Amino acid sequence: MKKIFLVIIAMIVLSGIASYGAYAGKTSDNLKMAYKKELTASARYTAYAEQAKKEGYPQIAILFTAVAKSEAIHAANHKTVLERLGEVVQEFEPELITKTTKENLLAAMEAETAATNSMYPDYIATAKDENVLDAAKSMRWAMETEKRHIPMFTNAMDALNAKKVADLPKVYFICPKCGNTYNVPNPEAECSFCGTKSTRFIKFEI
Repeated sequence: MKKIFLVIIAMIVLSGIASYGAYAGKTSDNLKMAYKKELTASARYTAYAEQAKKEGYPQIAILFTAVAKSEAIHAANHKTVLERLGEVVQEFEPELITKTTKENLLAAMEAETAATNSMYPDYIATAKDENVLDAAKSMRWAMETEKRHIPMFTNAMDALNAKKVADLPKVYFICPKCGNTYNVPNPEAECSFCGTKSTRFIKFEI
């Protein structure tokens, strides 16, 4: 009787593991794609910052530098979840296409909009369906942060067109845990996404 009981328990456990593995399959693939996109965005924004400096726009350069750090944090969070799922994250060389600052801002706006309107909502829904909650949280942090990046890039574009770049923010803060981005001199006491104290925020300024 005891042997039969143990066999039944083992079958249930193995069934659960197999089921989780099957469910995590799609989320794992989505996380890998999101990881590559975030790491690529970080590298591109770093290059965009250098281009903005060359064109004499330090305010736009610091924006790109801060957001590049935010994207790197998102990528690191995705990688951590993948490793918890037992996945091996392959290294890769991001493709970099740098144009004028105006074109770079447009590319950044389009990329962030696509991520928040399409990619992340779909990926988060899948992660929730598959009960991979760490993945859902990591991707939600990325999506909510990138929603904040869009108006920052839009304002930079408007300022560039109006020749008022000097009026743009000169200081940014990045939450080291979730990548949340602030473009004010005095951010809130705690990150509104993950609760990290503002004393731990990473500061970028001209």
